[in-house]
Amino acid sequence: MTTISQDGLPGLRFPYQGSTITEQFHAFDFRHPWVYRSLEQLVEQRLAAGAKRVGMKALFEALRWRHPHGVEGLNNNYTALYARRLLAAHPEWASAIEVRRRRSP
Repeated sequence: MTTISQDGLPGLRFPYQGSTITEQFHAFDFRHPWVYRSLEQLVEQRLAAGAKRVGMKALFEALRWRHPHGVEGLNNNYTALYARRLLAAHPEWASAIEVRRRRSP
């Protein structure tokens, strides 16, 4: 039986290869600073509308919805890292954005 790796699938690219998710995240974030600003605005809008909790996965889907041609490289693995970055800049959002203990570097 032939095994197909992710590298062998046509059209499937991972533009931010790195040894850790954190390294991949930093490369993506450096190339797409507007993603952080967009997430920040979405959190502000949701809290202003009365939301008590804001889910990062939902915000990622909102970004994908607003950019129908896609945000190449917007990996769900980055949700926790963006959540931590948002909380570092806005500690007042700690009750609205849940983060869990990190298990990977």
